[in-house]
Amino acid sequence: MNKPIGIFDSGIGGTSIWKEVVKLLPNENTIYLADSKNAPYGEKSAEEISALSIKNTELLISKGCKLIIVACNTATTNAITFLRKNYNIPFIGIEPAIKPAALQSETGAIGILATKGTLASDLFAKTAFEYTKNSTTIEQDGEGLVSLIEEGKLNSKELNELLSAYLKPMLHLNIDHLVLGCTHYPYLIPQIKQLLGEHIKIIDSGEAVAKQTKAILEKNNLLSTKTTVSQHQFYTNTQTEVITKLLSAIVVNFSVEKLEF
Repeated sequence: MNKPIGIFDSGIGGTSIWKEVVKLLPNENTIYLADSKNAPYGEKSAEEISALSIKNTELLISKGCKLIIVACNTATTNAITFLRKNYNIPFIGIEPAIKPAALQSETGAIGILATKGTLASDLFAKTAFEYTKNSTTIEQDGEGLVSLIEEGKLNSKELNELLSAYLKPMLHLNIDHLVLGCTHYPYLIPQIKQLLGEHIKIIDSGEAVAKQTKAILEKNNLLSTKTTVSQHQFYTNTQTEVITKLLSAIVVNFSVEKLEF
């Protein structure tokens, strides 16, 4: 089954997931939608997030995708149940990795940096309730971070000041794990390590999502059988410069196109 894997996110953040998927499944073609025009999803209502997720899903299906990765924590927590019920295609979702952080914590305190939309969702509340009964959790809305990443301001003073304001209080509460609850945030790991130090473990969902994608493809007999070079098509509905620059550092064979969606 040589049809592409579809991936969508509220912009470029989901490329952190895409990177792990391609590393594990190098023979697969991919199509990625960067809905940067509507980023960040985390500040929108549940109804708006669902509508955007439906729009992205239908575009990926129209392009022949065999499986869709919802590479956005906010879209997963607000819309994936509806998508699975209404479309006859496998979906892989992204959830904050609360479970491993809570189970591995030695201090009993974990930090969660996520968007407002993720933190306010029913799925997040259910997961947090199930796994953090015996832990202290510090939830922090990363307001403003996604917009700065989308603007290509990864190392800006403004971004670093925001990160510092969000993370320094967690140090005082003795966290030993930080869960990144947004696929944009792995691009901030160098700055986060500078602020928190090497002793605090940072957990994101990329590798786990890649493994789950492989498992679902195998289960549904959808793994690619081709041996030719894989093709990776990226679509964005804003300017292409930021995503092109980001991808140039991690992949060779790709194309980026601006598309109204």
